[in-house]
Amino acid sequence: MAGPEVTLSFDNGPEPEITPFVLDVLRQRGLKATFFVIGRKLADAAQRRLAERAHAEGHWIGNHSWSHAGPLGERRDAGHAAAELGRTQAELGTLTHSDRLFRPVGGGGRLGPHLLSAEARDFCAAAGLTVVTWSAVPGDWHDADGWPDRAFAQCMAQMRPVLVLHDLPGGAMRHLDRFLGALADAGASFRQDFPDEVLLMRRGLPCAGLDSFVTPPEMQGEAA
Repeated sequence: MAGPEVTLSFDNGPEPEITPFVLDVLRQRGLKATFFVIGRKLADAAQRRLAERAHAEGHWIGNHSWSHAGPLGERRDAGHAAAELGRTQAELGTLTHSDRLFRPVGGGGRLGPHLLSAEARDFCAAAGLTVVTWSAVPGDWHDADGWPDRAFAQCMAQMRPVLVLHDLPGGAMRHLDRFLGALADAGASFRQDFPDEVLLMRRGLPCAGLDSFVTPPEMQGEAA
């Protein structure tokens, strides 16, 4: 039986301390991933150069909000979608993927109606964004040594896992090469595209189940 086809993604970078290492590992293994970057980091010239390197090496670059301040479904301030998403899209410029990829902030990898506010949903539709979620979140950001075993189990339990890792300092990515080797040895393969199951919108058009990831209108007036 064929092993899983794994889509790799990295959130919250770029970071000079670790993103070059991640890119080196991926290059050595001939793998392509998607980097969902934080917009304010691209405003720094050195960090932007890392995103430019990733793009030049064939990785896709996506929007992961400007500030990563929290799930957009918990925001009540008018204009937050343009401030978080629009500003990042503008900063991405020519680095953006043709599908205009955007990954919402999950708040610890959670899925649910907290991912998008109605304002954010409407902004994504108007801007033609493709909203990408995930199906495997091993918690590398808070468990630098334990995440590979969880990631391996999560990936092997699915046919098309979309794995979220983080190119952040902290030591977790020192296990990346060994982890990728373990997946390959177990029969896994890697692909860059995203399965329909993790898409909430495609180029601004709603996908099945979108409403389950948008804060209900009756909650919009409540405090976060």
